[in-house]
Amino acid sequence: MSYTISDLERISGIQSHTIRIWEHRYKALVPHRSQGNTRVYDDGHLKKLLNIVSLNESGYKISKICSLSDQAVEELLAEQQSNLSDDKLTEFYLSRLIKHGLSYHESEFNSIIEEGFQKLGVAQVYRRVIYPLLVRLGIMWRKNHICPAHEHFMANIIRKKLCAATNDLVSPDGDSPTWLLFLPEDEDHEIGLLFADYILRLNNQKVIYLGSKVPVESIKNVLSTLKVNHLLTFLVGARLTNSAQKYIAELSALCMSAQIHLAGNQQVITKLKHIGHINCLKSLDDFEFTIQHPNHI
Repeated sequence: MSYTISDLERISGIQSHTIRIWEHRYKALVPHRSQGNTRVYDDGHLKKLLNIVSLNESGYKISKICSLSDQAVEELLAEQQSNLSDDKLTEFYLSRLIKHGLSYHESEFNSIIEEGFQKLGVAQVYRRVIYPLLVRLGIMWRKNHICPAHEHFMANIIRKKLCAATNDLVSPDGDSPTWLLFLPEDEDHEIGLLFADYILRLNNQKVIYLGSKVPVESIKNVLSTLKVNHLLTFLVGARLTNSAQKYIAELSALCMSAQIHLAGNQQVITKLKHIGHINCLKSLDDFEFTIQHPNHI
């Protein structure tokens, strides 16, 4: 793949101006040049930059990092991963996950997430690492800088980790509120829904998890069979406002006795009309507040 310096900025979190300084002073990267003399970078440049970012977050000076061989850099990364303070872990994990994901290194990708879960907990890793990672992957995918295989590879590992963490939780008691979780028929980005499942169960809520691509008729079937207190769905992908409005109207007609909670693409959700009866979640904080203070909805 080829990247512009702006692409590197979005993926690595390092400003273009800083990348240029590192190139000039320390020969951190030696980009290719287009016919118009524009900087062009490849996968090797991206991985090297992500390594530099990781070690810099560990406290190493850029001049020191750029003087090391590739093997010495890898050895330092392996050594430093277990010694970082919590406030330095986020960017370190992000850069390592992207690097190993692009290389299809499953064991390394797994070990980083596992270590994060142990050090920070599942909720903090999702908030500080997994969600920002998904945002960056979305940017890379939309600009054709990763192929769908990369995105699926990383997403499937994250999905398995969240499912395993959820399975380790104790089942809630009989008096807990019941939540129905699902994605619309044309939605399959399930990681946010899986994390919601984890958070709800962590807070002693009952969950009926239907997953992605759920027809409205299936939701109707559940509601006619069981008492459900809350419905949670996500509108993640880009869609026409009319289409989203029609779907929400169908959902509202089914849910006369359950509270609907809606999260996802705010550019779509903010254009919807007649949704005063729906609890629109703009952030993870909103979601957690809703769980803990149901009477304030």
